[in-house]
Formats: sequence, C-alpha cells, structure tokens
Amino acid sequence: MSQIILIKLTSASNRVTGPFDITDDHGNIIATNVSKQDLIGGVAYSVNDNVLVIILQSTGKCKLTKYISITELNIAQIAAINFVEKNTGCLWRHLTSPVIYNTFYGTIEPYIIEYPFSYQYNDEILQNVKDYTKAYKYLDIPDGVWNYNNRIETDDRWFNKAVLYNGQQSTGVLELVPKPMHNLNAYMKYPIYGTESKTITYTKSDNFYQYNTFWGLVKDKFIPLFVTSCNSSLSLDKIVNQANMDYGKRSFKKEPLRAKDLKVRHILDNRSDAHLVSQFIVTPAQISYK
Repeated sequence: MSQIILIKLTSASNRVTGPFDITDDHGNIIATNVSKQDLIGGVAYSVNDNVLVIILQSTGKCKLTKYISITELNIAQIAAINFVEKNTGCLWRHLTSPVIYNTFYGTIEPYIIEYPFSYQYNDEILQNVKDYTKAYKYLDIPDGVWNYNNRIETDDRWFNKAVLYNGQQSTGVLELVPKPMHNLNAYMKYPIYGTESKTITYTKSDNFYQYNTFWGLVKDKFIPLFVTSCNSSLSLDKIVNQANMDYGKRSFKKEPLRAKDLKVRHILDNRSDAHLVSQFIVTPAQISYK
C-alpha cells in the first residue's frame, strides 16, 4: 500500500538555496535535485505506508539535513501554510585544515585582488604585466602538529584569471595557464579563443609571474564593461559584461590598452590549495604621443 505526502517548505534562511534530496527513513530515494522554489509551492509524492519520517537534505553551499515526521493535516491547514524567510545561521568550522584556503562552506570562493594604476600627463600603452607573488603549497602534517615550515614555494600555482581594463577598454576574461616548457608544439596552440574567455600563457622568471598577450575586446564603448553579479556575496562586486566582449582573433583590430589609468584584476577561483602572498605588481608601459 502507498500514501500520498505533501512536502512544503515553511521557513528557511536565504543562504539555503538548494537543491534538495528527499529520502525516507528506510533509505529509499524519493526525489533528487528538487529546487527551493518547488518546495515553497509544495510537492507531492507517493511513498509506502510504513514510512514515518521524511529526510530533507540541502546539497547546496549551506548543507543541512532535516528529519520531518509525517503528520495528517486537513485542506484548510495546508492552505494556511506560508513560507517565511528567516536569516538563521549556517554554522561552519573554518581554519580546520592548513592545506586549503579560499574554501567556505565546502565551496571554492574566488580570491580577487585588483591593482589601480594612474599615469602622468600623457596616455600610456600597457606592454606587459609582472606580478611578484609568492605561491605556497602546504604539505600534509602526519603528526597533526601545525608548523609554518611544512610548505614549499611553487612555480606553477598562481591566479587562473585576469581582467585588464580602463574607462573604455577591457581585455575581457583572460584564462591564465603556465607556459608549456620544452614543447613548442603545445606552446604554439596559444592563445586559445573561447566564447567567454581567451586562454593565454604566463611564465615565472626572476620570481616574477608575467604575461603579455592581450588587447582591447570591447564591441561598443557606450555599453558598460561590467555588470552586477547575481551572487549574494558582497565580496564579488562586478563581473565582465560578456555580451560586450569580442573574443575572436580580431586580426586587424587588436587595439592596445591606452589611457591615463589602468586596473589589473587577478582572480583565483579554480583551486583552494594555493596560498598566494601578493606583494607588488609592475605594469611596464610606454608613453603614447598623439
């Protein structure tokens, strides 16, 4: 025999965004990847008569599990249920592992640092970017006793994205990868043109990470270069307006970044096992006379 149950979300924090997996007290899977919006409206399922408890598990950033006993309600009681948003906390223990950094609530969050530059009277053309950053990898501690010496400095861990821009120009998203060493065939494949980014190589020489394969990609200077992120995190202030970027080869339209100011935005969002200690950055440029 089976029974029909209605699962309806009555309250949740705005951090709990879902999706949700639903199981019963016998370990049977009732549904997976159910959206928060569907649960607010209410979803019905058929389960066995011997099921007494429903287990609702959030699989999003803020993971939680709720055990809900099946109770009988009449139509009026069900209709009176309204969803209320409560800003309850999602507890998480941080700094429990020395080998990970920009991981929060089980999710890698971007580490972003932006450098502003202001030139003198003349416009200047950016030639390349040289960044003095130390990238550390911490090793596992077999005895469980933390120490600062259990680390190595690496050459192939760095920011994986960059955006260079001024008031009217932008490179769009530059995907940064280490230059293939002793492999000319692999190196000649770069730059790689994508639909929402361009992949270029960087090198590390004299402790400087440096790259130089970039140019302006803006389609229309009268359209914003950035848009506001839909992410609820206030630390992510803006993202590139991809609709206004042309990531094609632009064989005869590779305009250099030329202005009286420049901003260099470096992003690490594909790993959390690199400890980046940013110290200073140099952007060699030449005066542009007109």
